[in-house]
Amino acid sequence: MAAPLLYRNRNYRLLFTAGALTNLGDGMMALALPWLASLMTRDAVAIAAVAAAGRLPWLLFSVPAGVVVDRMDRRKLIARADMLRAGLTLAILLLALSAPATGAIWLLAGLAFLLGAAEVLRDNAAQTILPSLVSADDLEAANGQMWSVEQLTGQFIGPPLAGVLIAAGIGLPFGLDIAALVLAAGFVWLIVMKPVPPTDQRFWAALKEGIAFMRNDAMLLRLAIVLGLANFLAIATITVQILFAQDVLGLSAAGYGVLLSIEAMGAITGSLLAPLAVRRFGLHPCLYAAIATWGLGYGLVGLSRHAATMGLALFAVLAAAMLWNVITVSWRQRRIPPALLGRVNSIYRFFGWGSMPLGALAGGAIVSVLEPEMGRELALRAPFLLAALCCLGLLIYALFKLRLE
Repeated sequence: MAAPLLYRNRNYRLLFTAGALTNLGDGMMALALPWLASLMTRDAVAIAAVAAAGRLPWLLFSVPAGVVVDRMDRRKLIARADMLRAGLTLAILLLALSAPATGAIWLLAGLAFLLGAAEVLRDNAAQTILPSLVSADDLEAANGQMWSVEQLTGQFIGPPLAGVLIAAGIGLPFGLDIAALVLAAGFVWLIVMKPVPPTDQRFWAALKEGIAFMRNDAMLLRLAIVLGLANFLAIATITVQILFAQDVLGLSAAGYGVLLSIEAMGAITGSLLAPLAVRRFGLHPCLYAAIATWGLGYGLVGLSRHAATMGLALFAVLAAAMLWNVITVSWRQRRIPPALLGRVNSIYRFFGWGSMPLGALAGGAIVSVLEPEMGRELALRAPFLLAALCCLGLLIYALFKLRLE
């Protein structure tokens, strides 16, 4: 029996530890940044601008970031991106400790944007470097473990820890994030691997090469389109999820927090069990089961009248999402040539992330349009029921068109 991957693979262990540290920091920042913004201003638009600024780089830079990842030493790029994020977080810490005026909210938004840009590079490089550190047979296990630690530290530990630290001082979560990022950069720097061969290929030529590969690989393109539609549906439901919990199920803030914890547990469970499920049932049955579970979960939420039912459904949806991620990320890492992995991976993720803002707008629009005719409760149920119906369409498409060789 082979030893556990974390035990026998030093390079992977270093990357895993670095990922745990950076995601812990990201989880703390998810609460600390908007909290700091709320101390600067009570303007909802300005506070929302800080959150939007952190996500905007995924839309603007994810595609060109792939070219950068393929042209540089990925190990050094990850470490330098984490050090850059540590420096930007230090700037935010100094801002938090300086009793900033209301106008400083826009400086905070600018720093959040720069943090997001560094995160785009870091995350792309981290996903791209993994096939160089583990064998092809270990990719499912490695991706499952990486996804699970991301959920554990980023969703379970980070936000509550930030809440405790903020009570003692607004600067503490930022200080701890700086320490986590510096440590993470150190662990990545210790990874030993062959450097990326230098290339004199020009930027636009390299980008066109990645686009051409994506366009000519029909199966990869189909998978990216399905991901984009799935994320559109996911964000459309997440946008109205809190209103559904409040207005339909009557949950308090504490009750909704428990619901989110159950959701995160589903993600962790799916990440850890995905490799076993693929070995036991096969790749395609698991892929189709994931899409079917999304539809069943959304439908169950749309029909639910009790918080326990909604919690069970969200647990299943997130577990299925992690199963999908482990399967498709591992498949992409095997299919795409190493020299092109950064570029093609970034284009693929552009499809997935680019649909999210549209999904958020769609979820709110559905409720707004239907509420005058159907009433508040039915209007809030509608996005989930429509998502379930759309997942049935995705499943039919997948059964006929998605065959991952």
